[in-house]
Amino acid sequence: MKIHLAGKHALVTGASRGIGAAIALRLAETGAKVYCAARSEESVKATVDAIRSAGGEGEAFALDIAASDVRDRAKQLIETAGHIDILINNAGITHDDLFIRMKPEAWDNVIQTNLTGMFHLTQEIVKKMIRLRWGRVVNISSVVGLMGNPGQVNYAASKAGIIGFTKALALEIGSRNVTVNAIAPGFIQTQMTEAMTDDAKKGLEERIAMKRLGTVDDIAYSAVFLSSEEAGYITGTVLNVSGGLYT
Repeated sequence: MKIHLAGKHALVTGASRGIGAAIALRLAETGAKVYCAARSEESVKATVDAIRSAGGEGEAFALDIAASDVRDRAKQLIETAGHIDILINNAGITHDDLFIRMKPEAWDNVIQTNLTGMFHLTQEIVKKMIRLRWGRVVNISSVVGLMGNPGQVNYAASKAGIIGFTKALALEIGSRNVTVNAIAPGFIQTQMTEAMTDDAKKGLEERIAMKRLGTVDDIAYSAVFLSSEEAGYITGTVLNVSGGLYT
């Protein structure tokens, strides 16, 4: 099955690297025009260049999901693009610590970025989707939001919040032909996991049924499918892409 999204406009937050960059590249391969968002246009230049080098359409867009002007920036993008059909809420941060030592600002910053900022952005983007009677919202949660993880109470809470957000919003706007789904990635090969020792990585892989870390494309292809016409009857779903780490 080949997915075609020509004529669709997609916004991917946190598109400068890792999962966000991979999703942006794979969406562009389907023919969608992809607006690659991060805190600065310069930080997504490599992603946009890669999209254009492959013959796709990509634009850089400066958007700080945690900033007070996130709604204004969303409105500016809709004005520029005309419509955003696909929203990939991928931007997020971690600020890990054991709960008993966690500072309030570590809690506030993670919730503000991972959950509250997503609320503000999605509310502005979804308004136009509802009017156009077509839209796809894909929220990147985490397997940690399903199973928990020591030292990540703030992160796990934000990612579990995304799951609740996804399910409730799906019920509200499904009748407008706008789907809302979440992906819960497991441990993925990124710069963070590359910095782990071989022993630590081996121990992590032993916990995974497939005995390997996931790749960014494992998540990207899942996001592309949920963004497609072919996934039009799937909404309110949490797709667990963890290689069997959590079942």
